[in-house]
Amino acid sequence: MAQMGKLRPGKVEWLAPGHTGRDKNRGPERLNYCPKSHSQLGQSWGSDPGLLAPPLQRPPCSPTLRPLQNLLLLWTLLNCGLGGSAQGPGEWTPWGSWSRCSSSCGRGLSVRSRRCFWFPGGEPCWGDSHEYRLCPLPDCPLGAIPFRDLQCALYNGHPVLGTQKTYQWVPFYGAPNQCDLNCLAEGHAFYHSFGRVLDGTPCSPGTQGLCVAGRCLSAGCDGLLGSDAREDHCGRCGGTNESCLLVQRVFRDAGAFAGYWNVTLIPEGARHIRVAHRSRNHLALIGGDGRYVLNGNWAVSPPGTYEAAGTRVVYTRAAGPEETLSAAGPTSQDLLLQVLLQEPNPGIAFEFWLPRERYGPFQAQAQAVGWSLRQQQPREVEPQAPELPAAPAPSAPRTPTPAPDPCGRCPDTRGRAHRLLYYCQGDFVFRARVLSRLHQAQETRYEVQVQLIYKNRSPLRALEYVWALGRCPCPRLDLHREYLLAVQRLISPDGTQDRLLLPHTGYARAWSPAEDSRVRLAARHCPV
Repeated sequence: MAQMGKLRPGKVEWLAPGHTGRDKNRGPERLNYCPKSHSQLGQSWGSDPGLLAPPLQRPPCSPTLRPLQNLLLLWTLLNCGLGGSAQGPGEWTPWGSWSRCSSSCGRGLSVRSRRCFWFPGGEPCWGDSHEYRLCPLPDCPLGAIPFRDLQCALYNGHPVLGTQKTYQWVPFYGAPNQCDLNCLAEGHAFYHSFGRVLDGTPCSPGTQGLCVAGRCLSAGCDGLLGSDAREDHCGRCGGTNESCLLVQRVFRDAGAFAGYWNVTLIPEGARHIRVAHRSRNHLALIGGDGRYVLNGNWAVSPPGTYEAAGTRVVYTRAAGPEETLSAAGPTSQDLLLQVLLQEPNPGIAFEFWLPRERYGPFQAQAQAVGWSLRQQQPREVEPQAPELPAAPAPSAPRTPTPAPDPCGRCPDTRGRAHRLLYYCQGDFVFRARVLSRLHQAQETRYEVQVQLIYKNRSPLRALEYVWALGRCPCPRLDLHREYLLAVQRLISPDGTQDRLLLPHTGYARAWSPAEDSRVRLAARHCPV
């Protein structure tokens, strides 16, 4: 027997449930009498819209003139539109009921139909005779056989192709028409087309379309297959974007130093989120719990899809410098968008749609975007020494002698080289106000209020603890003063302690506009 090559698709007619066998090419019914109204039709035909009233129960549209039938003639001409040659479009019967779903799980469809009645010389009805809609179904259990696989399996072990040889068939998705039942013979290099798939078969794996009468149709937001109804940017089916506002901006902060910079707050309820830039910098995203979703802690995440705030965030990074974030939304929590700067920022374009009632709160929250979303730490006040009872006044006044400073003086740490060394080696550089001081064993703990971040390897809270070694640390921080601090992150080996450490003789300068300018210049001289 000669080896078979690739075959031309064969044709097997499938008879859908409820098919009556009527010629599909006949088109709509033609009547030679004037139809009743929809309510009258229902009374005459009963519940089945396909039944026709007997054609001789009504007078013809062009009656023979008789003297005693003038009144009947006038009534007939008015109802027929003044003559059979001047008819308008035909009339539809009411829609029938929806059929049972084509599937018991996953994705399926149901159908309903109506019939058109029109007159010779007139126009047919406008619109479709069938409507298809998606069925609300539960997900199929794991291991369930897909619908298309079942249809191919019907031909397993049956002779086809005009021979007695049988095959085992599996779906083949490489054929031109994805709504034909194209099945591949297992163990052979050919496939065969057994006609159309049954209505309700998915067009291909992973797509939303379903096959209907040989065509792949997608559902509109109203659930009807082939419908043009679409959600607007506010999430309303068939809406006109009147209930939401577009937030569209470009973040252009030059970013004179490396580290994480806040770009914008993406509030709860945001939809159609788009972020894009072209540089060697990397976008970062923080969830409502203060944890990084991607590109956090100086580690670059791979491109892909990430779950965040009840939506899927698609992160792409092309071979070139372009990087994008996108999410359909709506978000169930606030998200904080950051950028990890490695070079000057050329601009980050972002946009999202926000419900009108959330725009005002978003503007207020955006003012505080520099602070973390985590709960602030409780403040502790440095304990004061207990008051001693008053001693009796001496009989003769004595000259008080100042008590010696038990800590002594700290070494001089001024200079450009010192600033540059600790700025480049530090994990965090920020401006802060000292709120309290507490000595614990051989350590000193400062509670500080972070006011401006110059460099950070991870998010900082509005209130932080800064630790220094010894009861007389150098440099020394005075209460209620503002400093520029360069600190390191210290994590214990067992992971139980995560501290910000101010190194001995490290960088801690009283804040001033001049020192602010010097520390910004230091960022440009750190090795990459």
